[in-house]
Amino acid sequence: MMKIKSLLLSCALGTLLTGFASLQAADATAPAHDIYLCATISKNYVIGSKLVTNSGVYRRDAEGAFQHFGVNFPFVLNIAFDPRDRRRCYAVCINGVLQSTDGGVTWGIGNSWDMTEAKDVCIDPNLPDHVYLALPDGVAVTTDRGATWVRQEKGLPERGKYTQTIRVDRTKAGRVFAGCEAGIYLTENGAKSWCRVFPASQTVTDIQQSPHDPKLWYATTQAEGLQVSRDGGATWRKVAAIPTAEAIYNIAFDPTDARRAAISSWVYGVFTTEDGGQTWVERNVGLPADHTAFRVGIDPGNGRLFVSLYREAMLTSDDFGRSWRGVASLEGATVYNYVFVPKPAP
Repeated sequence: MMKIKSLLLSCALGTLLTGFASLQAADATAPAHDIYLCATISKNYVIGSKLVTNSGVYRRDAEGAFQHFGVNFPFVLNIAFDPRDRRRCYAVCINGVLQSTDGGVTWGIGNSWDMTEAKDVCIDPNLPDHVYLALPDGVAVTTDRGATWVRQEKGLPERGKYTQTIRVDRTKAGRVFAGCEAGIYLTENGAKSWCRVFPASQTVTDIQQSPHDPKLWYATTQAEGLQVSRDGGATWRKVAAIPTAEAIYNIAFDPTDARRAAISSWVYGVFTTEDGGQTWVERNVGLPADHTAFRVGIDPGNGRLFVSLYREAMLTSDDFGRSWRGVASLEGATVYNYVFVPKPAP
């Protein structure tokens, strides 16, 4: 039975990958953004294996393929670029936070020994020297571009402060949301103190602010489905159309269309909305039967929808999930994050 299932999955993915040539042709126009992927290629790999794989950060090249650069390091979960100087960047991984000042050519570890297994990182766009780090046991902050890191956890619970995601409100310096095991926590003063704005029974997995309406936020959770806030994160309510029995992993807004967004789930696959969240539709036709959707992202240049299937492939859709095709350069990868960075002015 397992052999038949594997054969069917391979056939499905093989069909999807035949679209790679047309994907490259569609990318003939020079994009306005660079795409960075945080990915691990670990299919069929075991410790001690002679199989050589590259994991860490990938960048889309001029031909539309993704090329590995920087350190070969597993479990790089996110990367953030200083908006003033994109050569300065921060990448979170099992060792904590890696820092680079030359665009990822060289890296160093900036955190202390007790700030490991970092989950997320974000930079305050209004105070770019201030960077926030999500940790399994709380939150750390630097106010000097990573020279020093300090824990800032006043108001976080003693139990339940595992932090999976952290996000800064782009409209106000020092206003930050932390997605924890016990819910969503908000600081208005740069993490000096926190208060809970949404209680959860299990981990909040992602928090995102609309690029069109700064008052609109979505949060994905392990047990409370998809949550929405339309008052800047002060109050939250469940989106009734999205099931809650299994975890929702992340949400992505479409920067090209204020009506569109997408979410990912290992069990449920991909859901999208094209009417501003009034209705949500499954978009799994063309994906393998056991969806294992790990992450979605949306290209701000053309609205192309990306989805990562766990240890299988990255797929794209130009009709917002109605059909899918594979990206050949990342077979066997798990993509943890899609990061879109505006290209520097010529």
